[in-house]
Amino acid sequence: MTAADWTTTLDDAAVVRVRELIAAASKADGTAPVSEQVVLSLAHTSDTRHLVRSVDGRIVGYANLVPGTADHPAMTEVVVAPDARGNGVGGDLVTAALGAGGTGARVWAHGNLAPARAVASRLGLSTARELLQMRRSLWSTPLPEIDVREDVSIRTYRRNADDTEILRVNNAAFDWHPEQGNWTADDISARRAEPWFDPNGLFLAVDSADRVMGFHWTKVHTEVEPHIGEVYVVAVDPNIHGKGLGRLLTVAGLRYLRDRGLANVLLYTEADNAAAVHVYRKLGFETHYTDVAYTAG
Repeated sequence: MTAADWTTTLDDAAVVRVRELIAAASKADGTAPVSEQVVLSLAHTSDTRHLVRSVDGRIVGYANLVPGTADHPAMTEVVVAPDARGNGVGGDLVTAALGAGGTGARVWAHGNLAPARAVASRLGLSTARELLQMRRSLWSTPLPEIDVREDVSIRTYRRNADDTEILRVNNAAFDWHPEQGNWTADDISARRAEPWFDPNGLFLAVDSADRVMGFHWTKVHTEVEPHIGEVYVVAVDPNIHGKGLGRLLTVAGLRYLRDRGLANVLLYTEADNAAAVHVYRKLGFETHYTDVAYTAG
């Protein structure tokens, strides 16, 4: 695989086949091999780069590369067809992606499954970042009540009218985050167009002037059985941290997901974000598995 093999645009047929590849790997592994951001990038033109590996006309491997910036290293994600593993496809894709990403580039291993650990060991990669997937039951343990606050109102999304404020709060809250901290209006539009989008599941904490102080965007995964809810994004304006808005918004979303009849909920948080992990553990979440970002150094 050479630099010429990378492309910033996949044709429609390739998008369909890569999505099928991701679905097959998800079913075989019990966890998605790539993030939602990768799936959304397949059919959209951006600076994201794509690399496919085909055998006899069939796509058996795919790598997604988001180039690095001055603040964050390049990030790559790789998926290999379950029946094509053990033949060097994964190692070749990871090597090509890390090489194209440059110094400090990282590759995600979602769930850090045995095949990914084997590739990382063979290539001499080391752990650079860990992301926890945490889960809790919505039925077996009672949920807290929603604290009533005189200075805060909780309402749901009012379509496009709220997008500017959501972007402001999101990008301020996650300015340190390589994937989350530079959202644009297109990022919200892409998610709003997804089948899972539910305006009634996007909660906003607002002040008396209806200015957004924070939000909790929930999600329901209907591609798995039984369906499972997700604390998709919780963001609070950094200027008003310390007032318990994150917990308030999280509880509002959890109660909504429970009332939709869901039995369980998941979320993702950085392993080294001690404050967030502490809050979520107090709300009954426990670590389900860990995603690992590996680097060559």
